Amino acid sequence: MAMRTRDEANWHHLETEEVVRLLDADLRHGLKPAEVELRRAKFGPNRVSPQRRASAFRRFLLQFHQPLVYVLLAAVGVTTFLGEYVDASVILGVVLVNAVVGFLQESKAAKAIDALARMVVTETTVRRDGQRLRLPSVELVPGDVVLLQSGDRVPADLRLFRVKSLQVDESALTGESLPVHKHADPLALHTILADRKNIAFAGTLVTYGQAEGLVWAIGDQTETGRIATLISEAVDIATPLMRKIARFSGLLLWAILGLAVLTFTVGVWRGERGVDMFMAAVALAVGAIPEGLPAALTITLAIGVARMAKRRAIIRKLPAVETLGSTTVICSDKTGTLTENQMTVQEVFAGGQFYHVTGAGYEAEGEVRVEGQPVTLEGHAALRETLTAGVLCNDSQLLRDSGRLAVQGDPTEAALIVAARKAGLLHEEMNRMRPRVDMIPFESEHMFRATLHDESKGRVIYKVGALERLLDRCTDAIDARGQLVSLDKETVHCAVEQMAARGLRVLAFARRHVESRHPSLEHEHVAAGLTFLGLQGMIDPPRPEAVQAVAECQRAGIAVKMITGDHLATARAIAAQIGLGASPSHGREARGGGCPGPLPEAAARVVALSGRELEKLSDEQFEDAAERATVFARVAPEQKFRLVKALQARGHVVAMTGDGVNDAPAIKQADIGIAMGVTGTDVAKGAADMVLTDDNFASIKAAVEEGRCVFDNLTKFIVWTLPTNAGEDLTIIFAIFAGLTLPILPVQLLWINMTTAVLLGLMLVFEPKERDVMRHPPRDPRQPILTFPLFMRTGLVTLIMTAGATFLFHWEQQAGGETLAEARTIVMVELFYLFNCRSLTHSMFSVGVFSNPWILRGCAAMIAAQLLFTYARFMNRLFHTAPISAEAKALHGRYLPQIQERVKTINPSELLPLIRGQ
Repeated sequence: MAMRTRDEANWHHLETEEVVRLLDADLRHGLKPAEVELRRAKFGPNRVSPQRRASAFRRFLLQFHQPLVYVLLAAVGVTTFLGEYVDASVILGVVLVNAVVGFLQESKAAKAIDALARMVVTETTVRRDGQRLRLPSVELVPGDVVLLQSGDRVPADLRLFRVKSLQVDESALTGESLPVHKHADPLALHTILADRKNIAFAGTLVTYGQAEGLVWAIGDQTETGRIATLISEAVDIATPLMRKIARFSGLLLWAILGLAVLTFTVGVWRGERGVDMFMAAVALAVGAIPEGLPAALTITLAIGVARMAKRRAIIRKLPAVETLGSTTVICSDKTGTLTENQMTVQEVFAGGQFYHVTGAGYEAEGEVRVEGQPVTLEGHAALRETLTAGVLCNDSQLLRDSGRLAVQGDPTEAALIVAARKAGLLHEEMNRMRPRVDMIPFESEHMFRATLHDESKGRVIYKVGALERLLDRCTDAIDARGQLVSLDKETVHCAVEQMAARGLRVLAFARRHVESRHPSLEHEHVAAGLTFLGLQGMIDPPRPEAVQAVAECQRAGIAVKMITGDHLATARAIAAQIGLGASPSHGREARGGGCPGPLPEAAARVVALSGRELEKLSDEQFEDAAERATVFARVAPEQKFRLVKALQARGHVVAMTGDGVNDAPAIKQADIGIAMGVTGTDVAKGAADMVLTDDNFASIKAAVEEGRCVFDNLTKFIVWTLPTNAGEDLTIIFAIFAGLTLPILPVQLLWINMTTAVLLGLMLVFEPKERDVMRHPPRDPRQPILTFPLFMRTGLVTLIMTAGATFLFHWEQQAGGETLAEARTIVMVELFYLFNCRSLTHSMFSVGVFSNPWILRGCAAMIAAQLLFTYARFMNRLFHTAPISAEAKALHGRYLPQIQERVKTINPSELLPLIRGQ
């Protein structure tokens, strides 16, 4: 057998005979058992290969792969070597706790490949050795003859060679919202994936009809398998926060090491003992490292997860919380995400008049209007007949499942049933009054369906389909009163152009009365002599909440782009209604007369590109197009993936929403992948960072709010912890450079850092979001965590703390005669600075003194811990402290009024801008 691989043969372009020859197949009898075994040995099973993953132990070790952790581990080793076991134990405990928390929170399930494998493994019917067999799809081999019927999931990529009214739901693969009508004819060589109508793709669902096809690709070689490969090749992108923390940690690491070496060198040069200076250098390193930062990061993100879960957004990967807050572009799938995923008739043209149908989705909530006023069917005979034709020439049903209406059949036909119900025509009643006698099923080469019905005066044929297959076969029409009139084809064409310009999919309806003894329905009976009834225009309408959510995102400076497999005109119209590049449409009433000019103004302002146009662009042009356009239609999975990468190359933080298999590679490549929880496939959910439990695009806006709050609170923690740690370090450096006694010992420094970080700093992560969190644009991804104003603020607070600590330490020694142990018992400045950090742009009082009760609890706990640190004997022994004597307290009372008078002379208005970094 001289088979070609998928890349060497364009199967959709080949005649059936050539496909049979290349696959060495037998259409009539199928493969023989011996040949099946040979091919299975050569090509393997029909399943997607599992992805190799790092072991749990390796993932745990990677938690230590951070620059600041290296410094802490080095400090553990040095302090252990020097016999400072208390210091070593505490530092090691901090490192281990952070590693365990990180491992539990950040370990990824990575189930996308498994979900794909589950999706492909199903049972299928094949013809082998002249017999029909039912077997697991995993046993298929190239060259097998597969038999498909309604309800089957396609088990492999098939080249169809015999088709009978086959319709396949490919929305999960291509994004096409309607079932695709298949045929067996060869196609042009460069036909795009979504238009390969002679191919049935693995994992798609047969909704109607029957077919037979030859297996030409299995497992990893199918389109579904190639998507699995794209998922595994998609690089896990570090979130903006991770990138900032990594850069910040690297700079901090070198600064700490440089200061430690400088401190040790200067101390030894001044004649101090090397061991003492080494411990001083360790104290400096320990003091500079914000030990609470990893814990604060994890806890802040975990709180964001809890808050988002309450707002119907489930986080699968912890850093995704912050990423949402810095998102600059949201790339959204159309079908089911921005739209209802429920085809809805919006306009009817009948009797020379337009009617507007209100409501959206499959619920029959709405009415038929003309010129803004509701109408009944009395006096609108053409409208009645057009709706009747849509109900009777119909094989679909609407069934309620778990509280939701689901379609059994074609979504287009379901829309016709709902439109008629809104006008008072019930599906069951109409079929009972005019029972069906015969039908001509829909076939892609004919583009129509026809049914024959009994009625009181004989029999009637109803025909529905594409306008070009109906209008030329009509000889007359009916007016609004039901009277036969001459057919004005130009007016009908103008009506179709108007509806198509608004993105509506248009179906035409006709009828023909025949004698009661008419036995059956044949093609010649609908080839001429028909009466034109009218048109129905339908669309998958946008979600009302999505329109509001898109507007909220745009006001917050976030660009929203629609990426869909649907047609360009439909995508452009939906985009205009949602407000992408134009003002949202607020609905339209009936209109008539006159052919339209260009596209409606709102739709014309939408910059839209098709997959074919994207194919022709160079990499640089592609990036420009990705930046400029807001709608991308008829795109392949690879193009979605490439669009995300192009936007990332332009410096954007990209969020990608979707629900289908075709969205999964782009979802994983994006900085934040968002899957739909109700309609989303397992593949999309497995690749996503976040899942929306209500499939509501509006939940993204809530998640963005929480994401911004997370980053704000983390910034507050950093702005609080850096100057407090730096103040401690600068105090030690100043003492060494000046040849003074160390005001703080290493073990005391560690106590201060850990207790204040946990009891004070971490309380900032519970801060509620500020009122203007969605009134500013996204952060520039290239902007550092510490902006220049925050950097200046940090420097000022550091200097104040250093001066205060050094002054008080030596004042205690000289004025009060305190021992070193008593003099070193100094810590309270950090507590008061905490309140200043509750908001970086407003006064503490503007956010509410009691809006974060955790701050008050933390301060009370910190004061209690500090009293224990000062007066408990075992703490005095461990940390070399001593209780403050009564004499020192009396001295404080004597000098305190003088200090207070001195402070009164300082003008606070001069200091506030500096403290706030303004």
